Amino acid sequence: MSRKFEVVSKQYIKNNFSEHLLPQRMTKNSAGYDFFINNSGVTIFPGATINIWTDIKAQMEDDEVLLLFIRSSLANKKGLRLKNAVGIIDADYYSNNENDGNICFCVTNDSQSIVELKMYDRIGQGIFVKYLKTDDNDYPHQERDGGIGSTENKE
Repeated sequence: MSRKFEVVSKQYIKNNFSEHLLPQRMTKNSAGYDFFINNSGVTIFPGATINIWTDIKAQMEDDEVLLLFIRSSLANKKGLRLKNAVGIIDADYYSNNENDGNICFCVTNDSQSIVELKMYDRIGQGIFVKYLKTDDNDYPHQERDGGIGSTENKE
């Protein structure tokens, strides 16, 4: 298996946009891959929370996770934060049957000002990380069957 980013399948695209930029490292020693606003832009009102769909999915090894963070400049200068502090993209989120692995940044505006993000502005960073399991790992042997929130118990 390889580690890569790609655009989600056509039927799962949320932003009807001609060109989706794939995440990229901006400097030689960058740990994070910058994610871009892949639409015409977004407006986030004070106190509001919005989902910013990237139309990008990430393939990775089974023992890896993609951690998502807001860009520090957006947090420090604009008052934006991720609703869940750190986004966690599991390896089996890739190509799931609900949204094909479409990565979303759930962003809250904690400032008193309207924040405008333009097309291709950088919204956040993703960092691939290897993780360990306990020796007595007793995990469910089920496969993911959906997108966001699909690992929760469903009644």
